[in-house]
Amino acid sequence: MAGGSGTRFWPKSTKKLPKQFLSLFGEGTMIQNTAKRIEGLIPQERVMVVTNDSYVDIVKEQLPKVPAENIVGEPVAKNTAPCVAIAAEMLYKKDPEAVMVVLPADHHITNTEAFNDYLKAAIEKAKQGSNLVTIGIHPDRPETGYGYIHGEDASEEVFAQKTVHPVKAFKEKPDIETAREFLDSGDYYWNSGMFIWSAKTILEEFGKHLPDMYEQVKQAGKGVYGDDHEESIHTFYHACESVSIDYGIMEHAQQVFVVPGEFGWNDVGSWTAAYDLGDKDSNGNVIKAKQATFSESSKNYISTESGKMISVVGLEGVAVVETEGAILVCKLDKAQNVKDIVQQLKENEDYRKFL
Repeated sequence: MAGGSGTRFWPKSTKKLPKQFLSLFGEGTMIQNTAKRIEGLIPQERVMVVTNDSYVDIVKEQLPKVPAENIVGEPVAKNTAPCVAIAAEMLYKKDPEAVMVVLPADHHITNTEAFNDYLKAAIEKAKQGSNLVTIGIHPDRPETGYGYIHGEDASEEVFAQKTVHPVKAFKEKPDIETAREFLDSGDYYWNSGMFIWSAKTILEEFGKHLPDMYEQVKQAGKGVYGDDHEESIHTFYHACESVSIDYGIMEHAQQVFVVPGEFGWNDVGSWTAAYDLGDKDSNGNVIKAKQATFSESSKNYISTESGKMISVVGLEGVAVVETEGAILVCKLDKAQNVKDIVQQLKENEDYRKFL
């Protein structure tokens, strides 16, 4: 899933080149690293990318091994359920027994080998029957920025040496007190937004819980691999409702399971994540700049493109991000609010050029 706009990573992430197509950590862009880390299970020839219409050429450039027919351009953003539906229908038409691994293109994972081991367990469970499987993340703090999955620990199973639990419920992003309760209970996991199921099973769930979308995607399926490919995709997206896969399917389905995992996961939701994942100097500063000096300053994130000298005096926990067209200065603990700046830019005709 590569259709996001990455507003919290402005000004690096822009409408022309959002964060999934940027190289923020080491070598490779985020989408390239997502495809690369699963190559042992899923070669890039079997990868499908659903993205914004305007990013199709970028995907082709960054993932040249992915067949062009496997890159779907969304004409309008309609959240994650339509994205999953069209991918499932296309995969089902290729292989009625296909198992899908649904991954956001903009996550960072440090332990690829462990991640693939958890995926293998989820795939085994998905193959066992009409099961919907998700990957949960063991929480290490009372986080209010993530949704949670409540697992049923008492009836766990083991697949590929990993435990799999039935899901009791999905929980929205909690307040801090509720997040502490989730952490203390030991049977709540962060919702990673990663899913594993057979194409056949998820399409059946669309038929049960989003029947209109099911009929629409089945109609689109008649033309997705022919001359009517683009028209079929456009007709589907303009007709279907906008709804997330969590709300539209997962919260209503019966056979839902979670594989709790630990593999160095970060959803890279803001500049705070970039700081957390960056290499730090002796004062805890992350420096992505050719030239930078500090005085009585620590735990800051500095990123520049121009090569200008950046000097920071008396600051702690601040991000300074400079691009060709803009400079962002924000407290790292307020980095989620960058989206508010992006909204202001959208609303001001003179400022839209900076998006």
